[in-house]
Amino acid sequence: MTQSWSGGYVADIAYIEGFYIQQSPVRMALACLLGGVAAEMPAPGEQACYLELGCGIGVGALLIAASNPAWKVVAVDYNPAHIAIANGLARAAGLSNIQFLEADVVELADGTAGSAIPMADFVSMHGLWSWVSPEVRAGIVRLLAAKTRPGALVHLSYNALPSWQGGIGLQRLIYETGRRAGGRSDAQAETGLALARDLKAVDANYLEGPLARDLIDSMHNVSREYLGHEYMNAHWAPAFHADVVAAMAGAKLDWVASANPLENFPELTLKPEQRAIMDRFSDPIMRELIKDMCLQRYLRHDVYVRGARRLHNADRDAAIERVTITPVISPGELQTTLHVPAGTAEMSPDLAALMQAAMRGPTTIGALRALDPRHSNPAELVSVLVGTHQCQVAPFLGVAQPDGAHRLNRVLGGRIKSVVEARTSGLACAPLSTGFTVPPLLQFITARLLDGESVDDAPRWIETLCGDVLPEKHDKIREIVQLAIEQRIPVLKQLQIIPG
Repeated sequence: MTQSWSGGYVADIAYIEGFYIQQSPVRMALACLLGGVAAEMPAPGEQACYLELGCGIGVGALLIAASNPAWKVVAVDYNPAHIAIANGLARAAGLSNIQFLEADVVELADGTAGSAIPMADFVSMHGLWSWVSPEVRAGIVRLLAAKTRPGALVHLSYNALPSWQGGIGLQRLIYETGRRAGGRSDAQAETGLALARDLKAVDANYLEGPLARDLIDSMHNVSREYLGHEYMNAHWAPAFHADVVAAMAGAKLDWVASANPLENFPELTLKPEQRAIMDRFSDPIMRELIKDMCLQRYLRHDVYVRGARRLHNADRDAAIERVTITPVISPGELQTTLHVPAGTAEMSPDLAALMQAAMRGPTTIGALRALDPRHSNPAELVSVLVGTHQCQVAPFLGVAQPDGAHRLNRVLGGRIKSVVEARTSGLACAPLSTGFTVPPLLQFITARLLDGESVDDAPRWIETLCGDVLPEKHDKIREIVQLAIEQRIPVLKQLQIIPG
């Protein structure tokens, strides 16, 4: 199969569907506050523009558009199959505030087509940077320079060095083997993976490292589509944080922090001896390099800002105290013992008590701290609650769920036919101003409830979901569905994703 038009990028199979909370403007704004930079979320009804580059089939962009009907969302991808799927989902959900563009980023940056893109308040690129040629990366920088407003926030995720160092040989082996084998990209990747397994079995030196070994052993759990896209791109290249920071400077973008809150706290990510060495340096880029030398951080989720408005510590803390959070788990699921890169972290009694208080319902970080003035670090409190996915930032809890969000959630959930689907996607949620990350089962249940069914219909749901499940596993499926009804439906009601 020829892919001459693709420029070495995998285009013969669609990429996997997914929603990544780090792409949400709310998470970008929180990262800025944690990094001591001012950031505001547009109020409901205010206009804003969200731009996604390399959107795949567009689920993340659709969730943002449905959750923020006053915004303009523009999503770009080079693969026409992705755009065709995305447009179909947008039409089915009746969303009019989103535009999908089949376009080459370089052409958008250098040609007249880019003039139609509004100036962006938020930009996200998930994984794109690692998979495109140097020319395309340069085009991305030019497009960001031309299309980001002063104060705009940019999320950029990429395969990070040095963590990926041990996987470079594996990727090259899979790529070179696969392209000689021919066929579709996913089949090529599987052929290359088979050779990697054979070499690993005979103790090939560069497949004996922990990363290569773990990747080979875990690949039976990932989709064929992911394998094809991750390993068969001709320009696949992990990157050092400092090099990406230098490239983004060409668009006047300053690195601020990680969109994964816990990664911004050395106390939770590094051993004391490692922190002591990092503390020799005040330069944030050097500190991140030391952190990356110590962590197994294969994928960085970085947030940049065009025009950093630096905050004094007191002003930063005051802004964080105004942040509203809401629990996204049931109270009985709260975990105060956390598994972090530095080991197991047992939360102090005062912090654990505040975490338990957060489970009682929506609150602000300031209100939580007022319960126990001894806890003096609002940044740590919000990072632990949000970074462990036990709470989410909820800036607009009083906002009603728009009809477009309900329609999109029906469309996404209506496609689920099996409980065995392993992908993780999302549901549109206006109170969160973004998508709410859920497995396919919750998408399915949400769609059924929005269609007027009730939990009394659960036996029929289980019958539908068990169509491709062995009979001896049906009791387990019943248990999973019942647990979802008990633990997750109250959360979905609190978030107005389903009627209360």
